[in-house]
Amino acid sequence: QVQLVESGGGLVQAGGSLRLSCAASGSAFSISAMGWYRQAPGKQRELVALFARSGSITYADSVKGRFTISRDNAKNTVSLQMNSLKFEDTAVYYCYALSTRGDWGQGTQVIVSS
Repeated sequence: QVQLVESGGGLVQAGGSLRLSCAASGSAFSISAMGWYRQAPGKQRELVALFARSGSITYADSVKGRFTISRDNAKNTVSLQMNSLKFEDTAVYYCYALSTRGDWGQGTQVIVSS
């Protein structure tokens, strides 16, 4: 089992930036992919960005060119730099790790004021 602890998030004006970080512990050696999902009020949880151990990166179309995911395999951390934030980016952001199963962080709130 992998434990995930997120940091970052908060309130920002539209056009601003935030950085989210996530640290994995436990069976972190077995992680094949780490990334971020988000869930806005009344909506389903959706993929934001995913970074595979191979180096392959997947972004949601809605964040391409604005968000950048980075990963440190040695430290078992993943970060999400979010620039040019929009009101519609408001959501709870969850760190995700795929190993023998999928594990989730507790979530961190991002609120973008228009």
